[in-house]
Amino acid sequence: GRKIDFTNKEYDLLVYLAEHQGRVISREELLDRVWGYEYVGDCRTVDIHVRRVRKKLDEDKNSSIIETVFGVGYKLV
Repeated sequence: GRKIDFTNKEYDLLVYLAEHQGRVISREELLDRVWGYEYVGDCRTVDIHVRRVRKKLDEDKNSSIIETVFGVGYKLV
């Protein structure tokens, strides 16, 4: 019931994760689908955006709705 301000990319990232809820999505897939095939940066940008989205969404600092699957990527739980 509260308003949360997201940047366009943060919102796009959250929407993509929500559309594939429960599925582990690699950083590379997120870069391709959210940032586009023409994006020339590295996958650290995904980590930074996930951290920002978590900070805005998570009220409980001990858990997150976006889970890190180490060595693979992220999933929305």
